[in-house]
Amino acid sequence: MARRTSAHPTELELEILKILWREGPLPGRRVRDLLAQVRDLAYTSVMTIMKIMTQKGYVRRKRVEGNYVYSPCVTEEMVTRGMLCDLVERVFDGSATAVMLNLLETAELGEDELKQIRRLINRKRKP
Repeated sequence: MARRTSAHPTELELEILKILWREGPLPGRRVRDLLAQVRDLAYTSVMTIMKIMTQKGYVRRKRVEGNYVYSPCVTEEMVTRGMLCDLVERVFDGSATAVMLNLLETAELGEDELKQIRRLINRKRKP
């Protein structure tokens, strides 16, 4: 039975996108080298994944001096927002409040993080 297509990038695709978001357009070999810092994959494996990502519309490739240079077609905000909305819907029945309460109860938050959260809540309160 064929694997169901995900509406979101896989874990490996997301790692590649993070590299491209951080570094900008890169040749495939450079993507593989940076990816090797967290995952040891063969160059051909990385190129196969990037070809799939091109077909899915996550990245585009352009031939430059005999090499393909890859750049993201999706922004970090688009991907994170989509993945978070999906998580909120599936796990928390669409309740942003339930997500926030869960995070506040379970996360170890430093004073600076708590200040940021308070500022955001205060900003949201104002009409």
